[in-house]
Order: sequence, then structure tokens, then C-alpha cells
Amino acid sequence: MSKGEEFSNRWGIILASLGMAIGAGNLWRFPRLAGQYGGSFIVLWILFLFVWSIPLLLAEFSIGKKYKRGVIGSFGQLAGKKLTWMGFFITVCTLGIAFYYSVVTAWSIEYLGVSVVNLYQKLVNDVSLVDQLSVNPGLLDDQWDSFSNGSLLTVALYVIVVILGVFVVSKGVKKGLEAANKVLIPSLFVLLVIVAVSALSMDGGIKGLDYMFAINLSDFSNATIWIEALSQSAWSTGAGWGLMITISSYSRSKEDVTLNTFVGAFGNNTASILAGVAILPAVFALASSEQEAVSHLQAGSQALTFTIIPKLFATIPGGSFMTVLFFLALTLAAFSSFLPMLELFKTNVVNLDLSKKMVLVVMIVVFIAFGFPSAYSLDFFSNQDWVWGLGLIVSGLFIAIATAIHGPIKFKSELIDIDSDFKVNNQYFKFAIYVNVIMAVGLIYWWMSQGYSAEPWFTIDGDWNWLDVYSNASIVTQWGTVIFAGLLINKWLYNKFCIHTK
Repeated sequence: MSKGEEFSNRWGIILASLGMAIGAGNLWRFPRLAGQYGGSFIVLWILFLFVWSIPLLLAEFSIGKKYKRGVIGSFGQLAGKKLTWMGFFITVCTLGIAFYYSVVTAWSIEYLGVSVVNLYQKLVNDVSLVDQLSVNPGLLDDQWDSFSNGSLLTVALYVIVVILGVFVVSKGVKKGLEAANKVLIPSLFVLLVIVAVSALSMDGGIKGLDYMFAINLSDFSNATIWIEALSQSAWSTGAGWGLMITISSYSRSKEDVTLNTFVGAFGNNTASILAGVAILPAVFALASSEQEAVSHLQAGSQALTFTIIPKLFATIPGGSFMTVLFFLALTLAAFSSFLPMLELFKTNVVNLDLSKKMVLVVMIVVFIAFGFPSAYSLDFFSNQDWVWGLGLIVSGLFIAIATAIHGPIKFKSELIDIDSDFKVNNQYFKFAIYVNVIMAVGLIYWWMSQGYSAEPWFTIDGDWNWLDVYSNASIVTQWGTVIFAGLLINKWLYNKFCIHTK
């Protein structure tokens, strides 16, 4: 766990960056949004890659590379003692995501197992999923309900995922994170290409591709598309998570910040496009009409992944094999993104002067304790996704603020450009940082003003509605608790994580 550890070469850190960025969001969120909004969404998604994600990733990569600490320590050294609490918020926000995100890996394993069983039934007993659905039309919905609520199997698989993840990161960045990504990331891309080619070969598959890239100019007046495009870019690239700070803290001293950032960012977007090409053509080819296809895509990310996709694949020749490949790819994607989240936790815990064995024990206990509610209850999972998914915008805001305080041009010349052969324009970086500060504040205000809960702040009896899954009160309560705690222990955080050395 020594911070003197480094990736063996450039590909090691690039694969780690790709592993961090490419996750379940690429396979089950991007295809839904691309199908729902088409090419208009994709244009905005690419725009925010350059305006929001790449500038923040450049900042994160260079911060970790320079200060060689965890998120709290690196952020505190850059922003100063008074703002160290912001690094604490970024860390807790990402861990909040990690606690429920690892449950997606457990679900993926469950559905991988189900798809293997279905393949066996097809090959040995000649009983397809279509045959099973003809007997029980609600089979897939029943499976989802059983896995996502009160399932001891899901909890058990979640615990196994945590233990396996901790085991991998305990091996260090070379033998653990780097070695795992050398297998996970190439395998993921191969699987996505196979599924995409198979989907495009279906009758009517090209229609889905045309729909995916069709641009409707009137869509650009829809504020929701802008919000979805920004949130998807932030979520899938890892911008604002602090994960790039963690990964780059193990980079070599002369690592090219800009080149690595661009390779990772474009690699992530390529995986998203491949996922869209794999899923949308299948949806359109198998639906009876375009309206039905869009209806499937708008059913929600969880429904699309775990109930609709198996049903669609089951109706085509070789669909049983494609379903196995799809859920294998989803499992690899989810697990590869989970590993850097564990690494982020580890790099902060090592500052508490615990033994190596105790650090691993703490990681397992904390993740099982805080992840258990999401593994057991879909409502709790949805609430955490709601609170901390939006919290990523706050984390990105804090990174932009720290960069702006340092001075964007000064920051770029001292931290980004010093070892970079490939350099972005100074004015572009400065503009993006300042715009992101304004945009983040506006976005959070707009999002919370929509009132996604029937009682966003108070119940009909006048009580603070913080237990509602999608209430603003729940967001403010959880964010406020973390920010208050960070402010309360800010001095200790700075002394322990920023100037303390083992």
C-alpha cells in the first residue's frame, strides 16, 4: 500500500482510467437515453465531454499526479486548509455511490447465472425463454422483484463482490488493479463488439442505428435533454468522482496528463457508443413499431437491462448466447469500475496509521455495512442513486472552484502542461473551469426546482420529508450532514491527511 507504488507503464494507467470510467452506466443508462432522445442527446453528450468532463478530468489527473495522496490529502494541499472539507465531501459522495454501485455487480452476476441456466435449458431440454414466458408472462418482472427486494442471494453475492474487490486491490496497483484491468477491459470491448455486430445483422437493426444518430433540432429547446447529457457525461467518464485523483497518484513522475486524459475519455465514449449500437438495433428490430421501441427504451434503465433486453434477445436465433455475453460484459464493466472506488477508500484509510491487515478489514466491514441496505431494498438503492448521483455535480463544482482559486492558467502551466507533449488551449481550459462553476450551481438549482417528489420538502402534515426516496429534503439532509461533518473536523482532516506522513 505504499504510495511509492506506480503503474508499470502508460497502458497500465490508461487501462485503469478506462476501468474507472467504463461501467454499468455505459451499458444500461446510455442506450436508454440515446434511444429516448436520439442524435440530439448524443450531440450534447459530446459537447459536455469537452466542456465539463475533460477539463475536470485534466484537473483531477494533475492533482493526484502532483500530490500523490488520497482525495482528501491531495485536494486539501491544492485548495488549502479552509477548503479541505470539500475533499471530504468528494470522497464521501463517491463512497456513497460505491456502496450501492457494487450491488449492480451482484445483480449482473445473478442475471448472468440466470442466462446461463436459460442457455442450458435451450440446448439440453429445448425449452427457450420464449417458451417459459408463454407459460408465465410475468417471469422476468418476478425475477427482478425477487432479486432487487429482500433477496438474501443478492446480499450474499454483494458480500462476495466486496471481498473479491478488496482482495484484488490488496495486491497493489501492479498485481491488483493493473493486472485485473488487462483482462477486464479488453474482454469488455471484445464482448461489446460481438453483441453490436450481432445486433446490426438482425433484420431492421439498421433502423435502430439511424434513430440513434438522428438529430431533431427542436429537441435542443428541451432542458431535460441538456441535464441528462451532462449527468451522463459526468457519470460515465468519472469526472468529479475523485477517482482520477486516486488513480493518478500512482502515475509515473513524467506521465503525460493531457494525452492520458483524452485517451481515457474517448475510450469511455467509444464503449458507450458500442453499447448503444449493441442495444438500440436489437430493440428496433424486434419491436412491432417505432413507438413500441421507444416505449421499451423509456421504460427505465433497470427495466431495460434486466427485463426487456433478455426478452428481446430471446426472440432471435442465437439470442441465448447473446444474453450470456451481454450480462458477462455488464458484470465485467460494473466490477472494473468498482475497483477504483475501493482504491479511493484505501488511499484515504492508510492515513489513519492502521496495519495493512486492519485496512482490509475496515474496507470489508464498512462496505458491507453501508452497502447492505441497497442490496436488500430497491427503494434505498434508488434513494442513494438519487442523492449521490446528483452529488457528483457538487463534487465537480468543488474541483472547479479549487482550480479557479488557484488560477486556471497557472494551474494548467504548473500541473497539467509540465510533462504533457499534447496541450489544450489555455483559454479553452480557463473558459471551461469558470463556466462549470456557474453551470453546476444553475444545474443543481434547476434540478431541485422541478420537484420530482409529490412532497419535495415537507409532508402534508408539515414534517420534514427526508425519508421520501426522491425528495429534495432527502438530498439536503444527506448532503448537509456530510458538509457539516466536514466543516466540523476540517482542521483534523487537514492535519491528518494533508501534512501528516507515516
